[in-house]
Amino acid sequence: MKEAFRLIEIRIEKLIIKVRGDLSNLERNKIINIITIDVHSRDVVEKFVIQKVQEPESFNWLSQLKFYWEGKETDMASRQKLRYPWEIDKNKTKCIIKIVDWFRFYSFEYTGNAVRLVVTPLTDRCYITLTQALNLTMGGAPAGPAGTGKTETTKDLGRGVGLPVMVFNCSDQMNKDSMAQIFMGLSQTGAWGCFDEFNRITVEVLSVVSSQVKCVLDALKERKPSFVFMEEGELTIEDTVGFFITMNPGYAGRTELPENLKAQFRSCAMVVPDLVLICENMLMSEGF
Repeated sequence: MKEAFRLIEIRIEKLIIKVRGDLSNLERNKIINIITIDVHSRDVVEKFVIQKVQEPESFNWLSQLKFYWEGKETDMASRQKLRYPWEIDKNKTKCIIKIVDWFRFYSFEYTGNAVRLVVTPLTDRCYITLTQALNLTMGGAPAGPAGTGKTETTKDLGRGVGLPVMVFNCSDQMNKDSMAQIFMGLSQTGAWGCFDEFNRITVEVLSVVSSQVKCVLDALKERKPSFVFMEEGELTIEDTVGFFITMNPGYAGRTELPENLKAQFRSCAMVVPDLVLICENMLMSEGF
C-alpha cells in the first residue's frame, strides 16, 4: 500500500507539471479528469495505510468503486500487446465494476471527455446507498438542500458504470401519460432516469406513478426479458434500468410523496459538500 501511495504521488506530480504546459483543450480536460480521479485514489490509499487495512474483506476496501478485468485475457502481458482497449475480445474479457456486494458489467456508453466530479467521502457514501438500492431492485432517492450534488453524483455514478443517465426536470405540468412514456423508454433502453425535483409533480399523478414504477421493478425482480406495462401492452426490458429521484425538502409548492411510492425508493441524505477538499482537488488539477 505504501509503495502504491508513493507511485500515485509521483504520477500526480508529473501530471501537474504536464497540465501547466501548452495543451489543446481536449488534452487539458483529459489530464484534469485523470488528476481528479488520482487525487481521490491517493486519499483512499493513504487512509488504508493509516488504518492498516490488509484484508480484501475489509469494509473500507469493499466500499470503494472498483474495476476488474475478468475472463481469459486477464494477464497484463497479453493486454499490453493490444494497441487499443476496444480490441479486447468482449466474449473473452469483461470489465466488471464492484462496490460492496453490488456488481455490474461495464456498459461502454460513450460519455465523451466530460468533466468528472471531485469524489469526497460524501460521494462515496452516496455511491454505496444508490448501488445497494439497485441491488435490492429499488430506486435511489438522494435528498437534501440545493447545491449538495444530488443530481451530479447520480450522473457521475452513471458515467462510472458506462450507462446513459437521462435527467428530467419535473414540474406540475407532467401527467401520467408523459411519465408512462418516460418509463417505457428507460425500460427498453436500459438507461438510468434521474427525476429532478420529483416532489413538484401533483399528488394525483404521483399515485399513478407509484404503480408504474412498481410495474417495472417487479419485472426486474422476476428477471423477465419482457413484461406487460399498465395498459400499454408488452415491452422488452433491459436489466440495467434504474430510477433515481432528487428532492428539495421544505420548499413552497412541493408535495409529500405517497407512502407506497416512498417505499420503492431508498433515501440518501445529502449534506453540504466538503468545500476544502473540493477546492484543493480543483486547484491541483489546474496545476497548483
